[in-house]
Amino acid sequence: MSNNPLLKPWNNPHGLPPFSETQPEHFREAMETGMQEHLKEIDLIATNPAPADFENTFAVFDRSGDLLNRVAHMFFNLCSSETSSELQEVERALAPKLAAHESSIYMHEGLFARVRQIHEKRTALGLSDEQLRLVERVHLRFVRSGAELTGEDRARFAAINEELASLYTSFSQAVLADEAAWSLRLETDDDRAGLPDFVLEAAGEVARERDSEGYMISLSPSIVDPFLTYSTRRDLREEVWRAFKARGEANPDHDTRPVASRIVKLRAELASLLGAPDYATFELEDRMAKTPQAVMQLLEEVWERARKRVAEEQSVLEDEASRENAALPLQPWDWEFWTDRVRTRKYQLDDAVLKPYFQLDRMLEAMFDCAHRLYGIRFEEVSGLDLYHPDVRAFEVRDADSGALTGLFLSDNFARASKRGGAWMSIYRSQSGNRPDGYGYPIVVNNNNFAKAPKGRPTLLSFDNVRTLFHEFGHALHGLLSNVTYETLSGTSVLRDFVELPSQIHENWALEPETLQKHALHATTGEPIPDELIERIRANSTFNQGYMTTSYTSCALIDMKLHSIANPGDIDIAAFEAEACRELGVPEVVGMRHRLPHFLHLFAGDGYSAGYYVYMWAEVLEADAFEAFTETGDAFNGEVAQRFRKHVLSAGDSRDPQEAYRAFRGHDPKPEAMMRKRGLL
Repeated sequence: MSNNPLLKPWNNPHGLPPFSETQPEHFREAMETGMQEHLKEIDLIATNPAPADFENTFAVFDRSGDLLNRVAHMFFNLCSSETSSELQEVERALAPKLAAHESSIYMHEGLFARVRQIHEKRTALGLSDEQLRLVERVHLRFVRSGAELTGEDRARFAAINEELASLYTSFSQAVLADEAAWSLRLETDDDRAGLPDFVLEAAGEVARERDSEGYMISLSPSIVDPFLTYSTRRDLREEVWRAFKARGEANPDHDTRPVASRIVKLRAELASLLGAPDYATFELEDRMAKTPQAVMQLLEEVWERARKRVAEEQSVLEDEASRENAALPLQPWDWEFWTDRVRTRKYQLDDAVLKPYFQLDRMLEAMFDCAHRLYGIRFEEVSGLDLYHPDVRAFEVRDADSGALTGLFLSDNFARASKRGGAWMSIYRSQSGNRPDGYGYPIVVNNNNFAKAPKGRPTLLSFDNVRTLFHEFGHALHGLLSNVTYETLSGTSVLRDFVELPSQIHENWALEPETLQKHALHATTGEPIPDELIERIRANSTFNQGYMTTSYTSCALIDMKLHSIANPGDIDIAAFEAEACRELGVPEVVGMRHRLPHFLHLFAGDGYSAGYYVYMWAEVLEADAFEAFTETGDAFNGEVAQRFRKHVLSAGDSRDPQEAYRAFRGHDPKPEAMMRKRGLL
């Protein structure tokens, strides 16, 4: 037997990967072996002499590739959360091979012949609803992966996917390298003017992580945002803002623009091979929205309302700046600073006052308590497990009544140089009733990038951080509470514009007075957050929404415009962005939340390409869905929660999402709820 720990039985508790035994070079051999084993399994399905039926084709296909799946989940999680130059080298080498492997599976003529045969007579086979859904989803995946193409088109389609896989890796690694290469040292007291203690502590942690002394600002949003909010040094705010917005284009060694241009060109060609007029149309065919026109209708309606609102907000900020004789006109690096001044004056909300109430450990308890009240589950911390970083915490998830194990939840909350920016949920193992190893329950991880407090001090969060914590936890619950037979349909494996519903609805419980009164306890005094402070937080929920909505919606609109070009050629990404912003009338003082040269959602993979709109689409669902709770007068209504669990969280992709939503809510979603929530009505 190989000495490679990845190729030995994974005997750790819960079937966790052998993190401490694994070196980057082990992944090459394990992935190659996994791909070979997977192909053998596929060949056995395709050459089975027995007539094709659901069990010997679809059920077996669903549980094929187990070794490859386990190793790939481990590998790509580490590439995002605990990377290294050695791991990145392996990633660059494996990305095109994995893409080629996927093409060989979904273009396998013998396998597709059996898939198509069963699909054609699916309604006459007496299949269960979930089995029928699996047949339809798998068949569609084959078709959208080029299974019906022939000759040169077939070969070209596979080649495009291989090249795209390499380009996605190049893009994400370039952005990460750009972020790691930049820092601003705060040398003097004047450099640190206006920064509260929690920002200085975070800046000190950045310096220590980079083996330095003093205080440093990195390009992690967890330190950039508070610096732009509190620093009274306008020149340094400008320097940090410009560096943050220039990621992916400022350093010639990490210039992502040619990579993004090539990605857009290849996507358009891929869509054309499958008969779609453009990439956006191709992507939307398999979304709830169905067409780019439906997406644009929603975005444009919101856009005009948001632009009007942001102009009003800008006027208020300029009045505030004028009162203090500050330099005008307002610039992008001024917005957060003056917004905080207005928020403090209008709502008496100051992060320096609020953050002591939002200790990370307490907020973890809060979200676990919400899950217990809503879904009857409990989280029990487990120590002594072999995990990939000392900061990671593990929790067994159990049914509160029976004690039955539901899943394992990993919580990785702190920013570090080896971790990409942002916040995300991922899996090490999906829930399944069809697994060959008997581990039917999932292993789910939440990643955040909070600034870590010095040793011995509690990590304090802003309320935006708290919402992010609850958001990602909603994704985690979608994975943890999944209850389907087939892994293909499990957890978050749903249509992209449905997947954000569970995450976004759970943000609401962070704002509930019951949650805050119980868990928002002052780090020093232990006193609960005052009721009047809770009221001010809730009243503040629509404050600055013009800015937030405009910065997001501009990204979603430009994403759709970019991927709606039929023949983009060698498009100049920067020029396209500038012209699109001009045509839309994006206020310069606001700009895009994510500029194209560092827009990881679009160019580090295909999950959100022609799909950044999904957050707003899901917000339409979420706002309407949460009103199902509030209409009862109880945000924790058990009957509504169990209905949401049954039809949304547990169902995965076992039924059409529109049908699932209708079964939960009793009607189709109404966009007015979202408009009310954002204060745009």
